[in-house]
Amino acid sequence: MKSRVVEILQYRLKTGTGRTFHRIMRDISVPLHVEQGIDVVAYGCSRHDADSYFLLRAFENEEEMHGVLEGFYASEAWRSGPREAIVERIELSLKSVLLLSPSAIDEMRNSFSASQ
Repeated sequence: MKSRVVEILQYRLKTGTGRTFHRIMRDISVPLHVEQGIDVVAYGCSRHDADSYFLLRAFENEEEMHGVLEGFYASEAWRSGPREAIVERIELSLKSVLLLSPSAIDEMRNSFSASQ
């Protein structure tokens, strides 16, 4: 099977904002991602700190990732939706991109959904 591109976003949130950030992600941002056809593999607060957060998204290739995300972040639904509430709570953001097999992605998806 062909590997897929996985983007891992890690956020250091402003102190005390993790629970609210997660509610915004769960109730608004992730459904918006899914509506736009973005494969959200997993997301949530880190086990070590409620103000550390992760978001994993999978794409067929880097070109698709760039195109889909460009459209998503330019959309009115994002800009007039959860954007401000999310961005104002982020103190630091890190991004990593790697290739993973579909089975590794599914294992991550299943592992995170079982633990939340």
